[in-house]
Amino acid sequence: MDNFKRSLPPLSSLVPFEAAARLESFSKASDELHLTQAAISKQIRSLEEFLGVALFTRKNRAVFLTEAGAEFRDAVRTAFLGIASRAEDLKSGRDNSEIVLEVQLCEAFYWLMPNITHLHRKYPDLEVRLNASIQPITETAEKFDIAIQTSGRPSGDHTRLLTLSDDVFPVCSPGYLASLGDHPLTLRTLVDLPLLHHVATPQYWSTWSDWLGEFHVRPGEFKGKFYDSYPVMMQACVEGLGFALGWRRTSEKMLASGDLVRPFSESIHLPEALSVYKWRDETLSPSVRHVLEWLNSSFGD
Repeated sequence: MDNFKRSLPPLSSLVPFEAAARLESFSKASDELHLTQAAISKQIRSLEEFLGVALFTRKNRAVFLTEAGAEFRDAVRTAFLGIASRAEDLKSGRDNSEIVLEVQLCEAFYWLMPNITHLHRKYPDLEVRLNASIQPITETAEKFDIAIQTSGRPSGDHTRLLTLSDDVFPVCSPGYLASLGDHPLTLRTLVDLPLLHHVATPQYWSTWSDWLGEFHVRPGEFKGKFYDSYPVMMQACVEGLGFALGWRRTSEKMLASGDLVRPFSESIHLPEALSVYKWRDETLSPSVRHVLEWLNSSFGD
């Protein structure tokens, strides 16, 4: 405890700092914490004096994190998330035998749920809880055992265990394809047809520009519609509104059922499309290892 006393900054300053760093505003932090702006400023100056570095630059009544401030923000946030996660475990009385899977919404809905019965058959005694999310795993406050998300999304200090491949190719509904009649269908003529776009921030998904560029097609202005939800875009594709980029893992059931068809043989292979993580440096339990082995054997290359 003596070491903590010497090393830890004033704990009362950490909550105001985290809020100000996250919001990049002393004023907004004061509103959130129901403190005066002067109190927020005083706590942060106390923290800066303790650390011996400037955490913010102050310009024209605005504040901006310094490089040291951004690094310290990440450290404080990681600590707070860990405390919040453990507190949630204690409050909820979570059973440690339960395996929590934190999975990106699209993969949870289209890919994992249709296949998870195979996991239950192989390991009938496993208790698995599936949490689906559109947020990167850095934003989850609840502790998970295994997380799956698109590679390239923020992952913080969680440990990547393995990657899974995927393939990306154009899909459309059978009715929409039939409606084109004798329209010549090539990758170059595709750009003149309605294309459905998934827009993410940041854009960690493959876009039509990326995909077509792999085949040396340089599109001009796109026709079509834009969606901030991949499931909504795929449903629009099923309804016959145009072509979408289908990821094999999320579109294979719709292709098998005939809801979608694949008019082109061209495809892009992504060897590390998905990443599988564990919570920070947690030791893997035998049950978690079973789930990882199942994922790798069922969906790995």
